Amino acid sequence: MNKILCIFVTLNKRKDKFMARIMAIDYGQKRTGIAVTDPLQLFATGLETVPSHTAIDFITNYLKTEPVECIVVGEPKDMQNHASDAARFIEPFVNRLRKVFPEMNIQRFDERFTSKMAFQSMIDAGLSRKKRQDKALVDTISATIILQSYLENKNR
Repeated sequence: MNKILCIFVTLNKRKDKFMARIMAIDYGQKRTGIAVTDPLQLFATGLETVPSHTAIDFITNYLKTEPVECIVVGEPKDMQNHASDAARFIEPFVNRLRKVFPEMNIQRFDERFTSKMAFQSMIDAGLSRKKRQDKALVDTISATIILQSYLENKNR
């Protein structure tokens, strides 16, 4: 019992370090997958998939209720490590994010193969073919994979 109390007190004293989440965004032309960490930044969890034209509004509303210290936006690259064709749709979104949230730490992170990994994770989880065709679910899982990869890379 004392160990649990000690851990709680230690975490409580360090609220400034542990209470802000990290958000990841898998931006697409039609849909945007969004994932967030827990307050301790240990786990990535899919949050939502929203229409891309409403993504900034969704993020604004989310930031009103939850502290976020960093937003990670997937960066599409090709096999030669160059920006892929999709980058031309994502760059204006990232620029708008920076303009709307000038104080926010906005990071880019390689999103190669996240859609394929998301689809494979759905198969591995035993989801039906109909569920696997849900593109919004694929986008949310892709954002979660981007965030989990970011967390693993950050903690190296």
